[in-house]
Amino acid sequence: MFHLVVTACLASDPSVCTERLLPTPEPSTEAACTEGAKARIAEWAALHPNLTTGDWNCRPTEDLPRLEMTDVAPGVFVHIGRSEPVSIANGGDIANPGVIIGDTVAVIDPGGSRAIGEGLYAAIRDLTDKPISHVILTHMHPDHIYGAEVFAEAGAQIIGHRNLPSGLERRAEVWAESIPRQAGALAMIGTQAIPPDRTVAAQEEIALGGATLLLHPVATAHTDNDLTVYHLESGTLFTGDLVFAGLTPSVDGSLTGWLDWLELPPDPVPQRIVPGHGPVSLGWTEGTAPLRTYLVALADQTRAAIRAGEAMSTAATHVGTDQRGNWQGFEEINARNAIAAFKELEWE
Repeated sequence: MFHLVVTACLASDPSVCTERLLPTPEPSTEAACTEGAKARIAEWAALHPNLTTGDWNCRPTEDLPRLEMTDVAPGVFVHIGRSEPVSIANGGDIANPGVIIGDTVAVIDPGGSRAIGEGLYAAIRDLTDKPISHVILTHMHPDHIYGAEVFAEAGAQIIGHRNLPSGLERRAEVWAESIPRQAGALAMIGTQAIPPDRTVAAQEEIALGGATLLLHPVATAHTDNDLTVYHLESGTLFTGDLVFAGLTPSVDGSLTGWLDWLELPPDPVPQRIVPGHGPVSLGWTEGTAPLRTYLVALADQTRAAIRAGEAMSTAATHVGTDQRGNWQGFEEINARNAIAAFKELEWE
């Protein structure tokens, strides 16, 4: 199988260039790749007016850079991102994208940039040439969704929670400026958020052929658009950022709603969970206990600060800080969580 790779540069700074992979829905021979290259590049460039394109070539799968994948169950693979905040050093590669292979392939959270999405696509093509039929976005945050356009070009249907489009609409403009500053302009070349093709309002089943996925939209918790994915055959639950392991959790929805979700194990109880960040193949109790401890401390200490008559700015300096030794990126995330908790709980 051959793949079209083109050089893309920022129109605003032609010295900032990288190679971009332009996938196709169907496997391509070298001759077919070469024959259709110029038209595909022109079409792609029209959708990315902030870029200019240059040299191109067609490469076999084995010559593509790819993400490292971990086999967590038969037909279930995960790329383990770095448990740290987004930085130029990691290029936004901090989440845990998943891949489930049946007669077709489903992707859960395609990563935090187009480059990561391309690396995931290449890893899948190293595993199988089966069509990639679905991409499921567990929530709106950029480190989980920015690779989706790669798979849309490869013919996949993009699916998310019914509140995902409005969440993206509220944040897209801000993230388009802030994420390249955090991850680096080079890492983000060609990256843009795309809305889902279809949204989910109630639990539904997706049959891949030999693999069955149960999608479950969750009430407001980590965000107001969280969606879990359960692989029935292996008992693997992809939680998205409803579970953090290692990286400090971020409250962008409802602290009390998140604690409510954690109160009872999912039905069915998973054999293993894949959190949005951190180690994979965790048991439910083992995997959620540190998160629950942190969120309970955040809630209890916020309520105590409110009862003591503290201002929100004062509470943000100390609420939750006794938990710092357990989490990466704590200083920059915990204060925001304390403010979010205070705003929510002061009106209880």
